[in-house]
Amino acid sequence: MAAGNENPNETPNPEEQDAAGTQPAESGDMPASGSAAAGTPEAEAADASSANTGADGDALAQAEEILNSAGAPQPQAAGSPEAAELRNDLLRLQAEYVNYRKRVERDRDVAREMAVIGVLNSVMPVLDDIDAARQHGDLADGPFASIANKLENTLKQYGLARIDEVGVAFDPNIHEALIQQQSPDVQFDTVTQILRAGYKSNDRVLRAAQVIVSVPEQ
Repeated sequence: MAAGNENPNETPNPEEQDAAGTQPAESGDMPASGSAAAGTPEAEAADASSANTGADGDALAQAEEILNSAGAPQPQAAGSPEAAELRNDLLRLQAEYVNYRKRVERDRDVAREMAVIGVLNSVMPVLDDIDAARQHGDLADGPFASIANKLENTLKQYGLARIDEVGVAFDPNIHEALIQQQSPDVQFDTVTQILRAGYKSNDRVLRAAQVIVSVPEQ
């Protein structure tokens, strides 16, 4: 058939169109392989990172230059004022910690001592009953006498001591004089009889002893 008789509405074959010499886009229109195109987010991030790195480097360089020009020593130097101040702060902190630990230990000892004193004060009436029973001969022998002795020995382990000596000089710190009488046999105020025993825990007087005191004749 003649060329002029071809159907103008007929769709050309794509393969024939490629073979006809359809030319690809120019190489300048495609981005180079392995690199981000200009204007893309990757390129902008890379530019920003490079700018920040340069700015940080300039700031550090300027700081070092200022320190060097001012003659300021490096903080890491062993003999620098900063190191000496840091050492003083550490020594002061250590001293404060040592004082705090001593204060806590002292408060703990005081609390323990007060707890023991509270227990000893609470059993004093029981000890008075034991003394009264012993004076009446009720604890001369038997299981109750053994129990009383064990109780008194146990309390001694916590520092409890009796104040019940006679023939010693009267001491108002540990004695309470209920009766005072003259006697030619004494040269100074002397405890001659114990009416109620006193108690002390170590150096602390828990209860003064009630006594009869003999004084020299006038």
